[in-house]
Amino acid sequence: MDYLGESAHHMLPEGIVVPLGTGWSDVGAWSALGEVLHADERGNAAHGDVRFTRTDSTLAIATSRLVMCVGVRDLVVVETPDAVLVMSKGDVQEIKNEVEKLNFEGRVEGSKHRKKYRPWGWYDTVDAGTQFQVKRLVVKPGGALSLQMHLHRAEHWVVVQGVARVTKGEAVVVLSENESTYIPQGVLHRLENVGEGELEIVEVQSGKYLGEDDIVRFDDMYGRALATNS
Repeated sequence: MDYLGESAHHMLPEGIVVPLGTGWSDVGAWSALGEVLHADERGNAAHGDVRFTRTDSTLAIATSRLVMCVGVRDLVVVETPDAVLVMSKGDVQEIKNEVEKLNFEGRVEGSKHRKKYRPWGWYDTVDAGTQFQVKRLVVKPGGALSLQMHLHRAEHWVVVQGVARVTKGEAVVVLSENESTYIPQGVLHRLENVGEGELEIVEVQSGKYLGEDDIVRFDDMYGRALATNS
């Protein structure tokens, strides 16, 4: 059935079809990724800091640390800050079932990642305990976190790279590398990158509750809801 009608068809622009001979590969599986990466003479493919010794037909991905494969064959090895996956190439289709098991068990590895992206940049949770959490924050030039406060935690900020403008209550201070500040629980605050390059902060949170929903937002340059969302 023609829902547009004859008059509407006359209003549509003409299309142009151009042949494209680039080839196609569906990189939706680990096996397909191995075909895209350049393999060595023994059929091994790698991305990141990977070393092969007496290894054949193996795909290894390293994202945050060294991965060494010694005396193995026909494996897929994937290292991330969240988890490490080791499986035979013949079982690559089983990964979906394993992720479903993790989700059913309530494991965060199946659905959440350490590194979280935000409009202002990203943060990575590098350590955590019962009443503390350590994060690495990278704020892009001109970026700023929302004007906010926390009801259940305090924060220590240490500048390791760049220049930060920090609003803390009624005070506004500019911090450079190796300088720090303390944000008490319940105090209104904001972090801004006023330098030309990236601003990198080490944030130490302390308190009895450290959930990401403990944010009361009062102003945000990215138009996010002024509520309790991170």
